[in-house]
Amino acid sequence: MELANLIHMANRIGQFFEAMPDRAEALDGIADHIRKFWAPVMRTELDRGLQAGEAGALHPLVAEALRRHPQTLSG
Repeated sequence: MELANLIHMANRIGQFFEAMPDRAEALDGIADHIRKFWAPVMRTELDRGLQAGEAGALHPLVAEALRRHPQTLSG
């Protein structure tokens, strides 16, 4: 899947969770959603884009969630 599409999808998840009043719960929810519902190939491609500095358009809340939960993107 194309990185731009993955970023768009991740940003939609971030927009949903940013409405939560508890930031820690929102960060956990984002990571949990991606881990549960994204195929490993999707998570791997997003991780590749992050590592290569190609995911600058990623919603700040999503980026923070992935930094706090690095295991989210692994296999």
